[in-house]
This record gives sequence, structure tokens and C-alpha cells, in this order.
Amino acid sequence: MRILHIAPFNTAGVPFAFVKAERALDHESRLITLGRHPQDRDEDICLNLPFLDSWLVRSVKGIVTPEHRRVVSHVARIPRSIPPVWKPSPWGENLLVRLRERVWRKKIDEAIQEHGLYDYDVYQLDGGLGFFRDGRFVRRVKEMGKKIICCYTGSDLRTRGVIPAIDALSDLNVTVEFDHLQYHPDIHHVPFPLDVDAFEPAVPGEGDLLRIGHAPTKRAAKGSDIIIPIVRAMERRFPIQLVLIEGLPYQEAIRLKRTCHVFIDQIGDLGYGMNSLEALAMGIPACSSLAPGFAEAYPDHPFIVVGADTLETRLTVLIQDRRLLRKKGEQGRAWVGRVHDARAVVERIHRLAEFH
Repeated sequence: MRILHIAPFNTAGVPFAFVKAERALDHESRLITLGRHPQDRDEDICLNLPFLDSWLVRSVKGIVTPEHRRVVSHVARIPRSIPPVWKPSPWGENLLVRLRERVWRKKIDEAIQEHGLYDYDVYQLDGGLGFFRDGRFVRRVKEMGKKIICCYTGSDLRTRGVIPAIDALSDLNVTVEFDHLQYHPDIHHVPFPLDVDAFEPAVPGEGDLLRIGHAPTKRAAKGSDIIIPIVRAMERRFPIQLVLIEGLPYQEAIRLKRTCHVFIDQIGDLGYGMNSLEALAMGIPACSSLAPGFAEAYPDHPFIVVGADTLETRLTVLIQDRRLLRKKGEQGRAWVGRVHDARAVVERIHRLAEFH
């Protein structure tokens, strides 16, 4: 099959992980992103469109976009509707989106012609977005008999919600976020796609000092205001060091992560993310809260489950038992290779889409 992925950014490397797995399965797969990821992630076709995520855009959003759609929290919200729906105010956000898309249109039209973007069999929208909020491109390919898959990859469904014109055209909805199951009446969970073999085993620093990693993209979404003070306080009583990894290019962040003995992903209701999986793939035990229902669905998971009231206790056990630390790391790498293998995830999506 010829498969085109469309995504705002290569967020957490998930869209391009799908593409690489599909290529390994002998599909012709491409990824087109609207902009370059700030972590300098891999790109395929990047449009580098303006007005995506600059300080000016963030400032304007602070004025025209409601707070519940701007602020990402580690605490689950009860949505106003299921699924949550993107409903911009007509003279605020909607006007600005239309103006932005008018600026984009020439470059998008050129990319459609240059790269033959109407010539694919399947269109997977990683983030539930196309090029335009009115769904005109998605509607066109749907009319041509093409298959549409919406794959939700982060806070897109929690904060923004579905784009009505696109949601109505989707043949299949999937999500890599377990908590999204409560946000859409017709959606399937698939694990984050990961190529475990791409990650070398960790090389933690020698000696008695135990390095504890934490890598928030957005601190509020990870419960960092809880995690950081707890670990800092423990530094005064145990031979440990907090390794805070944020604001770095991706390869530099991975290099630092590989020097850690333990990784803390997040505290809250949203569950683990790609940060945890990268740590586990390197044989580093991962501490995280889990989304409600996840442990029942995946009872063999390797996570050290923590909350605000248990993080210190669970870390203390790991600090004092290096043998347990190594065992959890070995279990984690094996589990990720079994559950999160990118090719297996792609094959599951294609079965759900009835390609087999």
C-alpha cells in the first residue's frame, strides 16, 4: 500500500516511527509535517509553515483560546462532550486560523502537486488534523475512495478535541494514549510504536551515586512540581543525583538519559509516554503513574507505579536494592520489545482498518 502520514510535528517521534515500521513491512510510506519539531526530530517532508508555534502564536493563543484548551495538566479532566469538539469563537480563534491557512494555502497546494499527495491509498492523520481545519483535503481524498485513519498521539484529544469535519470522515480512530479511551466513543488503543533495537543499553555512571532522570516537555503535564522537590529532598539523605533533561535536542536528551540508573516519567492521571519507553528500551527502570484501567489491560507491565504519596518510598527501595534495579531494567526492555514493537503496532492498526 501507499500510506501518507500527515502531522503537525513529528511529536515524540511517533509519526515517523509508524513510517519506518511500514517501510520495513514493504509499504510505501511517507510523513509530511507542517513544521519542524523543536527537539530536532527526524523529518521526511517538512513544509516549515509559519505561525505554528512561535512566541507570537503562543501569545495570541493566550488571548483567543480558552484556558481549558491551552493548559495541559497531569490531572484528567471531565470533557464537556464526548468526544470533545474543537469549537472556536467565530471572531477570535476561528478568524485567526482562517487567516493563517490563507497564508499557508499556496505552499500546501505546491506540496500536493510536487509530492503527488492525492496518489496514496491510505491517509493517517497523526493528531487528527489534516492541512486545513475545514477538512477540505481530507474530504477530497475521501471522495476519491481513499481510507482515512485518525491517530491521536498526545494531548490533542484531551485539550483541543476532534475536528468535526475530519472526525466525520474517519474510517478508523486509534490512539496511543490509554486515557483517550474515555474521550471518544469509537476509538481503539494501540501501544506507542518503538524500535527497541535502535536504543543502546544504558551506561550509568560508576560509583555509589545513583542518577535519577526526569525529562518533562511540559512540566505541568508531568507533575514535575511534585517530582522535582521530592527527589531534591532525597538528595540530602541518599547518594543520588537528579538529572533534569529538558529543552535539549533529541539526541542530546537520549545521551543524557543513557547515563541514568532510574527514570521518572510522570505523576498524574495521563499514564506513561515515550520517555518511559525509551528508558525501558535502554534497560533503565521507569517510574510512572498509570492511566486508570491500564494495569488491568496490561497486567505484565514492568512500570514501578508511583504517585505523589509513594514516589519517595518506591525510590528508596530501588536505591537500597541494586539487584532489583537491574532486574526491573531487564524486564522492562523485554516487555517493550514484545508490546511496543513498531511493526506489530502497525499491523494491529491495519487489522483494525481491515487491510488484511
